[in-house]
Amino acid sequence: MKYILISILFIVFAVVIACKKDNVVYEPTPYELKIPSHFPDMPIPEDNPMTVEGVALGRKLFYEKKLSGDNTMSCGTCHAPQAAFSDPNQFSTGIDGSVGTRNAMALINLGWDSFYFWDGRAKTLEDLVLEPVVNPIEMHEDWSNAIAEISQDVEYRNMFYRAYGDEGITKFTAAKAIAQFLRTMISGNSNFDIIYKVFNGIPVSAEEMAIYNSIPEAVAGYDLFQSLNGADCFHCHNGPLMRVSKFSNNGLDATFTDMGRADVTGDMNDAGKFKVPTLRNIALSGPYMHDGRFQTLDEVLLHYSFNIQTSPTLDPLIEFASQGGVQLDQQQRDLVKAFLETMTDYEFINNPDFQEPQ
Repeated sequence: MKYILISILFIVFAVVIACKKDNVVYEPTPYELKIPSHFPDMPIPEDNPMTVEGVALGRKLFYEKKLSGDNTMSCGTCHAPQAAFSDPNQFSTGIDGSVGTRNAMALINLGWDSFYFWDGRAKTLEDLVLEPVVNPIEMHEDWSNAIAEISQDVEYRNMFYRAYGDEGITKFTAAKAIAQFLRTMISGNSNFDIIYKVFNGIPVSAEEMAIYNSIPEAVAGYDLFQSLNGADCFHCHNGPLMRVSKFSNNGLDATFTDMGRADVTGDMNDAGKFKVPTLRNIALSGPYMHDGRFQTLDEVLLHYSFNIQTSPTLDPLIEFASQGGVQLDQQQRDLVKAFLETMTDYEFINNPDFQEPQ
């Protein structure tokens, strides 16, 4: 009996020790975002300020497979670094073998966006994070189950306490942490940034000027990209973020199998409209369009040149729709493609701070 009692006491003691946090304190350290000088300031929500502890926790959770129903999938599964944090497959496959109907968007400079997903149904990054975990064709997990599972890990208990103190481990603090991590994923160091600075009178270094002078075809492609009588792309893709904050029907279809923004608003004037994505790292983030129908940039450029489909909600800024598109010839398309390729930011995709923590 004595030995049984000792054994029970030992087990109880072990459980108590396992459930205790280490000797940690809640003293969050402000995180300084590395925002390029030619970018606007990033708006940060008052209820989720950037902290070193929050970012570290968010990075770990972004790659955490325990957030999926069978512990096989994380956010990082469908947002791979070498694909500019998008999915190189046309559609992503969830844990149950279900296949989605929209291409996974690239996670680039999301801190400047004001709506998320192709149809804009999420208004904040925190809202965006909450959905894939419970989506039955994605990670298919109940948040309460995921929280219960990670709460058993003393490292997570310590990290949540360091980041959020007495708020504890909840789906909301988890979403806040992942959102913080996503806000750090800033891409702003590519040859396009040099072109942008030169065209906008922003000082560049001698090294940057040498790069600019070495890519005349890309510079000519940027001229075409911005020209009303050329590629006419700048209405939807401009500025350092290379996107305009709006929804657009870009002439993919005359009739719609996916209603896009209209599924959210219920307004048929939004039929066939989707969020305008950034073009940053576009050479890495194919396939393209909301349904991943185009595998290559060449196909994309052919679409805008000759294959625009008219419909009542077609974006009026697609000014050459009546003739099928902007009618770029092969040489012009090659120049625009050369420009698009300058937006590849190798520092961004290889940044160790964005990779899965060891």
